[in-house]
Amino acid sequence: MSSPAPDARAGPAESNDPAAPTLHQRLMTSGLERPEGDRTPHPLDDASKLTMIQKRVGKGDAVATKTLGDWYYHGKSGLAKDVPRAVELWTEATELGSLDAHRQLGAIYYFYYGNGVEEDKPRGIHHWQQAAMKGDVDSRHNLGVYEYENGHHLLAVQHCMISAKMGYEKSLNAIKDMFKQGHATKAQYTEALLGYRDATEEMKSPQREEAKRLTY
Repeated sequence: MSSPAPDARAGPAESNDPAAPTLHQRLMTSGLERPEGDRTPHPLDDASKLTMIQKRVGKGDAVATKTLGDWYYHGKSGLAKDVPRAVELWTEATELGSLDAHRQLGAIYYFYYGNGVEEDKPRGIHHWQQAAMKGDVDSRHNLGVYEYENGHHLLAVQHCMISAKMGYEKSLNAIKDMFKQGHATKAQYTEALLGYRDATEEMKSPQREEAKRLTY
């Protein structure tokens, strides 16, 4: 069994107060609901888009800062590809409260390092933890995969159970696979199925159902 990443259990900001909740307790009791979403409007031409985004970045807009980081990472909207600059912007976006930026930095440091970014799996885990505690289902699922790959099957089930109950199908399928492999119980898989069903039912709306009816 592989050892967990250094800050996958604790970080420098952990309290020394024995009564304070541990990182694990906070991970498993917070971020259980999806956060309110936000979307950045996009003009049609690159110059207008860039001007608009830069203006919003200057005002401390988290979504715009994350978006500008994306553009630097991919070399879009007239910008030259600049991965270090993208990481700088994503880091700024996390400080402004962007869960998408936390998730992206987690992936960069854990999976997609290179192009001026060094591998730093503990830092990647830390970003996923921060996003998961605020309701980001992708990050929660990634933590489950990380724990499973390191032989921590109980933690993997706990993480995936949370995100499955938030309507995340990948996590439901992960629990199904763990059940088949003997790492999750029948009761846990049943609980995940029921939680997933309830979450997806809650996410349905009359408008969405009407659109589906008109499509077929």
